[in-house]
Amino acid sequence: MSDSNLLGEFLRARRGRIRPADVGLPSDENRRVPGLRREEVALLAGISADYYLRLEQGRNRNPSVAVLESLARALDLDHAGVEHLMRLAAPRPPSARRRPRRPTVPATIRLLVESLNLPAFVEDCHFDVLAANRLAMMLSPNFQIGHNRLLSTFLDPEERTLFPDWDAMTADMVAAFRTSVADAADDARTIELVGELSLRSQRFRELWGRHDVQSRVGTRPSRLMHPQLGELTLMREKLVISGPVSQLLVIWHPHPGSDSAEKLALLRSMTVSVEPSAFPDADRPDGDDDATAVRDTHRRSAP
Repeated sequence: MSDSNLLGEFLRARRGRIRPADVGLPSDENRRVPGLRREEVALLAGISADYYLRLEQGRNRNPSVAVLESLARALDLDHAGVEHLMRLAAPRPPSARRRPRRPTVPATIRLLVESLNLPAFVEDCHFDVLAANRLAMMLSPNFQIGHNRLLSTFLDPEERTLFPDWDAMTADMVAAFRTSVADAADDARTIELVGELSLRSQRFRELWGRHDVQSRVGTRPSRLMHPQLGELTLMREKLVISGPVSQLLVIWHPHPGSDSAEKLALLRSMTVSVEPSAFPDADRPDGDDDATAVRDTHRRSAP
């Protein structure tokens, strides 16, 4: 993925999503482009058509905050969209495009994850899993160290089966990922992930081309179809871990007294009977053998 004109790509994608009738403009049959024309966005934003063209083509990369705010109103951006627009227009230092060292999870956070009686893991801005507890890995074998949640979600058929609302979930996931890597759009890991997924997943290509953005943090309900427990509805909580590196603590929890709470308690009891060797050591960077072991545990436990 190139960062040569991210601002222009975002503006172009967003104007293509707005129908003229939605902003009080006539819609004629001779319209050749979906959404708004460039000159229509310029009119709504109160700037010249030539100036907007230069922004979209990347020939002007220093719009004022006032211009950006006007464009945000013209394109009907929500809060996440406005923040993303501002970040794309902000000056960015050049990148060496080398793969950074694997992030380190603070020892206290690792202890917290291991001590929780809820499925929990830590992910970085690329959605790489950096730490996880046993309960998380029993919920999904892909919630473990060394796995990337984007790759698992789009490329692993078993992970797709786990999420009945896969279409909506992947749309949210890609929008959150785009927000997450806005400041790391040209680093080696981002380029690697976007390149592989664009080649191997048509669904990802479609979603990535939409340039949707949404907040990465917060609480969302999720339905899961677990191979042993059946359907669960869990809240997925994402909490920012303080520090210089962008990491989130992800916790899955049920509503107290619900059927899902009972099923999660059963899953918790199942972790006791699983051999420790089926789970990766928290200090190990990866391990396909461990992934196979946990997945086999899922299959053997299935009714």
